[in-house]
Amino acid sequence: MSGPMSLEPGGAEQDTLALRLADTRPPRRRPGWARGALDDATLAIRLPRHGPDEAAVSELAAELADRVGPAVHPYEVAALLEAEGLSASQIKERYGHPTLFSLAAALYDRVPRTFPQPAPAPDPWRPDTVRCLLRGVLFALPGLAYLLTAPLWNAAGHTRALIVAGLVSWAWGQALGHRAHLRMATGRREAGRTLLAGAPVGAVLATTAAALTTGGGPVTLVAAAQSAYLAAAGVLLVLARERLLLAALTPLIAGAAALPWWDPGTPTRAGLPLLALLATLVVTALVLRTTLAAEPVTGAARPRPLRSLPYGLFGLAAGAMVLLEGRQEPYAVIVLTVSMGPAEWLLYRYRGLSVAALRATATPAAFLLRSAAVLALCLTAYLLPLLPAALLTGAEPAALLPLAATLWTALLLQAFGVAWPSAVVSLTAAACATGAPLLGLAGATTALAVSCGAASLCLAGCALWLLGRPAPHA
Repeated sequence: MSGPMSLEPGGAEQDTLALRLADTRPPRRRPGWARGALDDATLAIRLPRHGPDEAAVSELAAELADRVGPAVHPYEVAALLEAEGLSASQIKERYGHPTLFSLAAALYDRVPRTFPQPAPAPDPWRPDTVRCLLRGVLFALPGLAYLLTAPLWNAAGHTRALIVAGLVSWAWGQALGHRAHLRMATGRREAGRTLLAGAPVGAVLATTAAALTTGGGPVTLVAAAQSAYLAAAGVLLVLARERLLLAALTPLIAGAAALPWWDPGTPTRAGLPLLALLATLVVTALVLRTTLAAEPVTGAARPRPLRSLPYGLFGLAAGAMVLLEGRQEPYAVIVLTVSMGPAEWLLYRYRGLSVAALRATATPAAFLLRSAAVLALCLTAYLLPLLPAALLTGAEPAALLPLAATLWTALLLQAFGVAWPSAVVSLTAAACATGAPLLGLAGATTALAVSCGAASLCLAGCALWLLGRPAPHA
């Protein structure tokens, strides 16, 4: 070779170069990770690749797209490749990248970002619809006893004694129920002991108040029966034994259902309510016995009795306002009593919708707007069915709807442990509704409507102020 060799294409040297240069076309690859020893041997005899193998990287990106897409940093992709078992030699020889992080960065840039929403969490406040509706019915069923026994005694002449006993039972039952629920957080046995000690005391206090009102007499026995039933029923409702209470009231339901077609007579009229009362007391005793058989919890501090005081005061105020409405429209009391079941259901829905709003918003202002919408939705859902019910029973909607709104918003605040505002506002409304007619300032219906309207607005504003923040729902 005496002269320079021409390196232009097409020369004689082309045949010599063709023997030594490796084919630059990418080899045909089998899909997946598992490539055998033959592939490794083939790679070993090839010349080192200058730069990444874009086709191989694209194939890898397609295989891992569903897991690379949600990554927020290339390091996450690097951890994924390590978990897949890629070695440093495989990264260099198969994909042409010098390091694991170089390949991870290439995959991160190649795959578009996708951030799938997490699976929706179950609603922690999903209400038991059947139980809520059953509780509303159970609140109203005791009234059948007065329907059966009305011909046996002068009910009209002793209404005051029964009202006083009912108010005392209602207030005591609200406070006792709250204290029992506080003790339920410690243990079921502790809640049972609280109910066993407090329920008889409430019945005695209510009976004594009735006796002092009338100076004794046969009406005291009726008040004692009423107070005993309310105490026992309160125990069963706190311990979630609604179906047992319904079974105990079966004689009363059967007797009242037969009244349009059959006059049961004096013994049956008196016997069926007494049988229902006895069944309720027996069932309550059995449930308490089972509850007290649970394992005791030692070392738990007892809540202070004053914590339950505002709940009792609210019970007194609510009872007074309901009775004021009942004096004008007796059937309105039945409507309100039955509506307590749907009201409880809506309290659960408020909490569930508030948790959903908390997950769907990113700023306090946005949550406040959603919280206001949730409050308006639940309150409207509660009041809207009461309007036709009031018209059907002849009640005045102008008084019934504000009263119902006051009760529901007060119960909502109590459900979040905000007891004193609801108690103070409700007591003020009850005092104004009672005192305005006595002072000649307004009629009974007008006074109740104005007082409850103002109270409902105050309570709704308080609920929005206190519950329109994320903290109570977290």
